[in-house]
Amino acid sequence: MRLGEREVSDTTVLTLAAGEGGADAVAELSAVQRVKNRLLVRGVAAGARSAGHPGAALATRAYDLLADLEGEAGEEVERVLRYPAVGAWAWRTYRSLAGGNATHDDPAQLGALAVVAAARARAACRVRLPVHDGAIMLPSLGRLTLPAGTGDTIDVTVRPDGDGAELDAGGLTVRVHPSGDRPGWQALHRLRVNPGLDLVVDDLDPYRWAAEEVAEPRLEPERLRAWGEHLEGAWRVLIAHHRTVAEEVGLAVSVLTPIKAPERGQNSASSRETFGTIAMSDPWDGVGLAATFAHEIQHAKLTALTEVIPLTLPDDGRRYYAPWRDDPRPVYGLLQGSYAYLGVAEFWRRQHRFEREEEAFRARVELARWRRAAYAVTGTLLAGGGLNERGEEFVARMRKTLEECAAEPVDSAAESQALREAEHHLDAWRRRNPGFRAG
Repeated sequence: MRLGEREVSDTTVLTLAAGEGGADAVAELSAVQRVKNRLLVRGVAAGARSAGHPGAALATRAYDLLADLEGEAGEEVERVLRYPAVGAWAWRTYRSLAGGNATHDDPAQLGALAVVAAARARAACRVRLPVHDGAIMLPSLGRLTLPAGTGDTIDVTVRPDGDGAELDAGGLTVRVHPSGDRPGWQALHRLRVNPGLDLVVDDLDPYRWAAEEVAEPRLEPERLRAWGEHLEGAWRVLIAHHRTVAEEVGLAVSVLTPIKAPERGQNSASSRETFGTIAMSDPWDGVGLAATFAHEIQHAKLTALTEVIPLTLPDDGRRYYAPWRDDPRPVYGLLQGSYAYLGVAEFWRRQHRFEREEEAFRARVELARWRRAAYAVTGTLLAGGGLNERGEEFVARMRKTLEECAAEPVDSAAESQALREAEHHLDAWRRRNPGFRAG
């Protein structure tokens, strides 16, 4: 299969350092991630052969089929290869094979990628797939639950069927398009919001999120409807007032994964393994979800960038106070957090002008608190000696943007409330981490 280039331009780096990016920058970063996934998939097939893995023959045949499909359905092959859970599976499986312990991460799962590409392209084929816990996961499509007594592997046949495809596996026949659950088949849900947002809600794939203990099971219809309503509200906010964030989210984010909420508040996260996924607990409202997107797209951009251009020196064990975390953080964690909260501060700098009464006051508090916090951490980073030369340039540009953000007028009541909340966090952090100096 074709690989492509892994480059990020100097112009993109400078734009990202300012906390921005837009469509062009995200397109470059996404291209890098696509190449990474292709390299990993190729590495899985080669690694399975080298390791003499029992699934090596199935993995090799699946890889060859993907290569053949690419000639006639390149867009569909590309689509499945860039699916976030595929990247996570490929990375974990490659590491397992390299470490000589590929017992849980099965290289023969590569065949599922071929089935997905063929089904989407309406191309006839037959692929032998591994069966795990009586089921087969087809990344980005859904899960086949097979009849009792099915063996460890099974032939899956793909047949074109009108505007979709039909799958046959051990006597179970399902049509995978249009989407929808039916006996033996659970389809991944999609949330579409016009203009320009089309997201999968992945609550099925075992590789959908790294921390399995916080991943939520399948959403019930009522919760899914609530997610859709809040997503529509968030997208209206982004399109109306945060066009750059909307561009970035529309291009980079393809999957939402439900995770458990903390005892108080909400939870959201991004992962190096699953570029394109935002994991989150149930959103509360549209504006809050829009702020979550502004936060997590920053993490996604910086993670993709630092895979190509490192900004920090090797971890020397030093840990620092982060005004948004309960635990001491390494330099890379500080950089990630300050970059994310630069995006949060910029979001509230724009958004507070459109809020009313209590919501407007809360928006100003958020602006005041997070711009001060992110600015302070950029100072810690520049003084700490943990950045390389490119990192120092990057953080200095971040700091300039935060200085510009600080020029946005905020009333004294909001500033005072932000300061009280920051002091409360610092006091709690000191009690939780005795012996660490918050500097």
